[in-house]
Amino acid sequence: MTEMAAPFNPAAGVDVGKRELRGRKMKRPRVVIVGGGFGGIHAARSLKSLPVDVTVIDRRNHHTFQPLLYQVALAVLSPADIARPIRTILRNQENAEVLMDEVVRIDPLKHQVVLGSGAIVQYDYLVLAPGATHSYFGHDEWAPLAPGLKTVEDATEIRRRVLLAFELAERQKVEHGWHPPLNFVVIGGGPTGVELAGAISDIAQLYMKRDFRHIDPRKSRVLLLDGSPRILTAYPDDLSTKAAATLEHLGVEVHTNTRVTGVGPGWVQVEAAGSSYRMESAVTLWAAGVQASPLGKMLGVPLDHRGCVIVDDKLNPPGLKEVFVIGDLAHFEQDGKQVPGVAQPAMQMGDHIAKLVSADLARHTRPVFRYFDKGDMATIGRMDAIANVKWPFKAHLSGFFAWLTWAVVHIFFLIGFRNRAAVMSNWIWTYFTFTRGARLITGDQRLPGWQERVQAGSGAKAAD
Repeated sequence: MTEMAAPFNPAAGVDVGKRELRGRKMKRPRVVIVGGGFGGIHAARSLKSLPVDVTVIDRRNHHTFQPLLYQVALAVLSPADIARPIRTILRNQENAEVLMDEVVRIDPLKHQVVLGSGAIVQYDYLVLAPGATHSYFGHDEWAPLAPGLKTVEDATEIRRRVLLAFELAERQKVEHGWHPPLNFVVIGGGPTGVELAGAISDIAQLYMKRDFRHIDPRKSRVLLLDGSPRILTAYPDDLSTKAAATLEHLGVEVHTNTRVTGVGPGWVQVEAAGSSYRMESAVTLWAAGVQASPLGKMLGVPLDHRGCVIVDDKLNPPGLKEVFVIGDLAHFEQDGKQVPGVAQPAMQMGDHIAKLVSADLARHTRPVFRYFDKGDMATIGRMDAIANVKWPFKAHLSGFFAWLTWAVVHIFFLIGFRNRAAVMSNWIWTYFTFTRGARLITGDQRLPGWQERVQAGSGAKAAD
């Protein structure tokens, strides 16, 4: 295998160029950052003015603004509106380089990261910010039938399935005079599930009602399932109640205390109120849980039940002072509570990396990390949201003003002027014209279980 050093020169096998300090053999510390999400990008940017060399490694070449992924999934925005090449983000940062590759092994003893290409990257500091993936709670066979939402690929697949369901129903109606029920089942009542359910209802009730000649999209059903007594359990009770009421006003059927026990092609098996039953589903979406990246296991340190690395107030795992774990992969507790694995803590952790490295370079004591919670917010359909604001004032907001707050915050944190302008123009166009400009279906024109439901005559009796 080839040992890499920056500038990226696999053939050289030694550090060259900018790492050699003038007239001396000392080399600048190398900070390797794994992951180009919120934590990784903020960590790289925070190191811009320090005398270190930064290598960012990610399997994909782009940074994705995950809070708006659901709008790509439901045809409000295109992928380019919420994604930007990592190289473009860091192109003006002279001490940073980007490698598109996958980490397959970490050797903390040798301070090495082994890549899928076979190359080896040596580090002085390692920042792990790989994010998280879907958790199907031991039922990975459900994944092809109920996709989750973590990447641009996930979003475009969900968009394909949702839009295709209406197209297949229209074709079936023309050919046979009936179609299987258009049930959209969203599993998981957290922010992602709520946003998906509200957006699907918006599409069916508002944006597609005049596009079809033989079916009525408004007669489709959107069902939101959650095993807890209420949705949005991380939010205060009053905001959770308002969110449920808003969803029901939109036509979403909210089923709490409902546990999913099986997912198949065209159906979902659930248990509720002591009984078990099966519901038909044209499209099933998964928003019920996440699990940590498997990279945490490579460190040989304590993990929590989700596979997150337990870190101290310097963001270090036990015994690994040169390794920092941030974002979704970090199990960090503050004031007796675990800090949630969402964008806001990841960004703050990333910003804190420079303070830790700078303290080492100056031979000072490392500063502790403190998470500053500014609040949480989630959208619920067209121009509606809830917000648990904690800074600069404390308030529970709902309705249009909460949505406006959500919109301003998300526009502000989008990377790149083009992205902000594109998102704003798309939102304005959607609001005034009741049309969505990214309703493209690409790839396979089949849905799991659709043909079986057609052959079984599901929906024919209702049509009669």
